[in-house]
Amino acid sequence: MEHHHHHVRPDGELRLLLLPATAPTTPRDDDGAAATLFPPAQPPRDHPQLDLSLSIRIGPPPPPPSHTRTATATAQAQAGQQKKASAAAGFDDGDGDDVRALKQQAAEQARLASAERAYAERVMELARRELEVAEREFARARAIWERARGEVHKVERMKEVAAARRIGAAALEITCHACMQRFHS
Repeated sequence: MEHHHHHVRPDGELRLLLLPATAPTTPRDDDGAAATLFPPAQPPRDHPQLDLSLSIRIGPPPPPPSHTRTATATAQAQAGQQKKASAAAGFDDGDGDDVRALKQQAAEQARLASAERAYAERVMELARRELEVAEREFARARAIWERARGEVHKVERMKEVAAARRIGAAALEITCHACMQRFHS
């Protein structure tokens, strides 16, 4: 069983950690959180160990430390000098690599767009077919309903005719009975 633990660091970063049930769930500083994320090797269990970390920054990101900025600037300057030296020596294939990478990226994006378009067209075709089937089913149900309504009207008319005949027969019987009484009196 794992426990979820969240911790808001002083720099405004919210961390959600999935910890094993045996691990303590108290907030820790960064070193403790790293130890929780990467526990020491343990003997294998019936199921694999699952360690997840979700990090969400709240607020603007903090500026990098000054030594990181200096190292980044130095690395960029060295890369620029190497590129200039390669260009001066006639080995300017850095641009070619960039162009190739851009072409590959564009081709991949075009392939993905084409696949998405094909998928969307397929979904629309399936939706159109489902609509056609639904329309046919509705038309069939409406025809059945119309036939049933016609049958109900026919039965109602037959009941009315039968009722009128019974009334006529009863009136005839009453009339005949009255006539008979007159003749007997």
